[in-house]
Amino acid sequence: MDQLSFYDVKTKSKFNTKDFTVKEKGGRFFAVAKSPKGTHECWRVLSKVQAAELKKK
Repeated sequence: MDQLSFYDVKTKSKFNTKDFTVKEKGGRFFAVAKSPKGTHECWRVLSKVQAAELKKK
C-alpha cells in the first residue's frame, strides 16, 4: 500500500503510515489509521478514485 499522511486532531500532530484501512461511510470514502500516540483512530477523506485505487492494492 501507499503511504498516506494523517493529522491527529487530539495530539495536534501529523504522521505518515502505510498501516490503514479504506472504509465507506455515508457514500464517502475514508482512510482510517490508529494514532501512534494513543488508542484512538484518525480518519482522512479520500476521493472515490483514490479509494478504488487503494482497495486494489
